[in-house]
Amino acid sequence: MTKKMFQFVNLSQTTPVKRGEMERKKDFHEIYKEYISEKAQEQSSRCSQCGVPFCQVHCPLQNNIPDWLKLTAEGRLEEAYELSQSTNNMPEVCGRICPQDKLCEGNCVIERAGHGTVTIGSIEKYITDTAWKKNWVKPVKVKKEISQSVGIIGAGPAGLACAEELRKFGYQITIYDRHDRPGGLLIYGIPNFKLEKFIVERRTKLLKAGGIKFIQNFEVGKDKSLYELKKTHDAILIATGTYKHREINIPGNNLKNIFPAMDFLTASNRKGLGDKVELFDNGILNTQNKNVVVIGGGDTAMDCVRTAVRQKAKSVKCIYRRDRENMPGSAREVTNAIEEGVEFIWLSSPKIFMGDKYVTDVQVNKMTLGAADSSGRKKPEIQENSEYNIKADIVIKSLGFDPENLPELFLAKELSVSKWGTIKIDLKTMQTNIQGVFAAGDIVRGASLVVWAIKDGRDAAKEIEKYLKEKSNEKSNVKAA
Repeated sequence: MTKKMFQFVNLSQTTPVKRGEMERKKDFHEIYKEYISEKAQEQSSRCSQCGVPFCQVHCPLQNNIPDWLKLTAEGRLEEAYELSQSTNNMPEVCGRICPQDKLCEGNCVIERAGHGTVTIGSIEKYITDTAWKKNWVKPVKVKKEISQSVGIIGAGPAGLACAEELRKFGYQITIYDRHDRPGGLLIYGIPNFKLEKFIVERRTKLLKAGGIKFIQNFEVGKDKSLYELKKTHDAILIATGTYKHREINIPGNNLKNIFPAMDFLTASNRKGLGDKVELFDNGILNTQNKNVVVIGGGDTAMDCVRTAVRQKAKSVKCIYRRDRENMPGSAREVTNAIEEGVEFIWLSSPKIFMGDKYVTDVQVNKMTLGAADSSGRKKPEIQENSEYNIKADIVIKSLGFDPENLPELFLAKELSVSKWGTIKIDLKTMQTNIQGVFAAGDIVRGASLVVWAIKDGRDAAKEIEKYLKEKSNEKSNVKAA
């Protein structure tokens, strides 16, 4: 083993410099600065190169993390990039937004031994950003074009990953998306301070350069039904994600100035992209000088509270029914939000939205934690006679996402869905009950992480490729007969 490794004994963990909270609250730029080359090599050298790499085991993509850390420590960055991108279609995205504290870094062996984790996400980001700067990132070069075509519904991470993998084989790929830009959640759901939009735009531009066709502002069921689209292609992948917000059915839910998280985030992101956004421009979805209350404890809720801070809200409060230790979102994001002035009101649950026409207050109940529920977390229980009010000029609901009614939307009533509304697939082939129609990402597994969507998209590409090969062989046999 090279002397460049095992340095965790001699070198302490050093993360990239984080901009001060007062500075970063003034803009939407990313809050972490990049490693300089020496620091990236130094921190990579802390890897213990353990026999069973739990960082890799706990990565949904099974990224070869110890190997590209070793290459980085040795200054072999181009090789590190090639290895990194061989298992991940968007390493520059995952390096920025994956909850590494729950996945690779949270399971790092030296972290468990008390030496502080290897900063895997920051190094992954550094490797790929360097690759872009040095022009190592190239579009797909197809050796042999195949006439068979695949239509992909949804230009989010699952659809984009599947498209790139299938294009490598030479298939003709068309991605259909309802929005005016490709990227899905990466463009409209995640704020710039976590993922600047040029990162996504240069990736989709690369896919276009590789021969993938994008059709924007296209709604399946309106422009064409699923079956009409199926006639155009040899296979279809449904990768629409889950965008239907979960409701909280309490009195006052019909009051004005209560919005779903995605409405708020999309308006902010569109404004950042230079679009005219009427609801933002007229002040309705702009939180400047307002008392903001966000309900929820996941990463989307953290995106909302931190966006409101940057919009210069008067106050930003986050209501969550459990305590900090039981929040589903990234612990790092909670820490960043607290640093930026967000007030967390733990163990509280909304009871009534108060007001006449517009919301003015949120009445909440105090909660206690009882026995663990099916998720393994302690179940919140209401304390009797514990109500109190929180002033609110705008309320943002971030309670999770459910699938839309795709059989109805796509004019395909036969499309089989689960009791949760997610699309049912054969887990081996990833095919739906409609022959030649596959599904992947959140629309199958429910709202989840971007890294899981990329994995599902890559897996779907393998199964679609098998299906198309069989289909091609069947045609050849018929002709031969």
